[in-house]
Amino acid sequence: MDKNKILFYSVSLLFVAINIAFIAYNAYYVAFLPVILLFVFASLVSLDKVLLAVAFFTPLSIRLDYIIPEIPVNLYLPTEPLLLGMLFLFLSKLLLDGKFDRKILLHPVSIAIYINLFWIFLTSITSTMVGVSFKFLLSRLWFVVAMYFLATQVFKRYQNIEKFQWLYIAALVIVILYTNIRLSAYGLTNQNASNWVVLPFFSDHTSYGAMLVMFVFPLFYFMIRKDTNLFFKVLTTLAFVIFCFGIALSYTRAAWLSLFAAVGLLVLIKLRIKIWVVLVGMVSVVLLVFALQNTILDSLESNEAESSGKFSEHIESMANITSDPSNTERINRWKCAIRMFKEKPIFGWGPGTYKFQYAPFQFSYDRTKISTNFGDVGNAHSEYLGALSESGIIGMLSLILVVFMAFRTGYRVYHQTNSRQIKHFTLFLILGLATYFIHGFLNNFLDTDKASVPVWGFIAMLVALEVYHKENISGQVE
Repeated sequence: MDKNKILFYSVSLLFVAINIAFIAYNAYYVAFLPVILLFVFASLVSLDKVLLAVAFFTPLSIRLDYIIPEIPVNLYLPTEPLLLGMLFLFLSKLLLDGKFDRKILLHPVSIAIYINLFWIFLTSITSTMVGVSFKFLLSRLWFVVAMYFLATQVFKRYQNIEKFQWLYIAALVIVILYTNIRLSAYGLTNQNASNWVVLPFFSDHTSYGAMLVMFVFPLFYFMIRKDTNLFFKVLTTLAFVIFCFGIALSYTRAAWLSLFAAVGLLVLIKLRIKIWVVLVGMVSVVLLVFALQNTILDSLESNEAESSGKFSEHIESMANITSDPSNTERINRWKCAIRMFKEKPIFGWGPGTYKFQYAPFQFSYDRTKISTNFGDVGNAHSEYLGALSESGIIGMLSLILVVFMAFRTGYRVYHQTNSRQIKHFTLFLILGLATYFIHGFLNNFLDTDKASVPVWGFIAMLVALEVYHKENISGQVE
């Protein structure tokens, strides 16, 4: 027999024997080894396909502790090991070649990201829990490197941008069907069940709803695009209808609110309102709310509507800050974040430490029936206040700078491109990204693959469109 065949069969039998031994001791994770090796090989041969595969697997990824309870190290499988591998491959390539597109490295969005990452690194050194903070930094690095820096290179080919969108959308359709089939067993109007039927793919209905709303805008663009055949139109229309049902049955009020806000942003963009005017308007509204906070609180405290399966009551409960547990607990978390900031205003408590440190900052009159001392009912419930408490005022401002530069880039592409196709696609990318950062006032998910992969991916798309595709004429894209 050929020596290669003997080697192949020997290695195969050895792997089967090792698998049987590990399974006998309930160690099922060894079965993932062939998949990991396959993706390592693919990363070396065709990194763009691995990145696109990550887009598909992200909505379907499962936390490791769901498979192996009480494991000390937790990851989302298979996405985070792949992203970690891509981080090391990127750094290795950078050290060996010493080359990367300077247009990307020196782009304003990239510079804003450097500032944010540097401050996360600095506040990890000063952190009250250094190990937790550096783990947070490593996680942020593998998301940013893979889904922003590497993604911009993959998105040099315009088709890869649309492939990324469709792969994530296709996986979300699977999750929507799975979720609503499970929900139907408990009643489609069962708002309580909607919170956990998304398991094991999403931790709760809020992150699930946020992703549905984020991708519904690009999906709408694909549906109304004129240069497509009948089959594609039917397919996109069906997917859009499934998404609409998914959004409605997610019972995620913050997602609904961000959807309405993005529609308002669409009106402002169509009116050619400059981005600085929009930001000044938003700051003015925040200042007005602060100035009239007592009057507003008195009005809101008279609202006793609680979240339920009835859409009218569920929407009305958005403003109930007296008895709705979700709203009152969110306010409790916000107050804790602000109190933590006041104690450590410059460097904060350390990236990723909020859920370990906020318990002493809860006052008895703020606690609710779902309050906990262990951070197992969400984090700070705000991307911005979470950054404020963990990395101080500069940490929050550096995050806002990244958001501002991303939207400024999108605005430039939308108003300056010669391609009608890119112009329209950019508009819906901006709206999709806006839903997340509006949602970010009420929840924070950037520490998970579900949100980080599409958020950094969308930002990479806007930058790639400006650097590589903005000058295309009459919709001719490469």
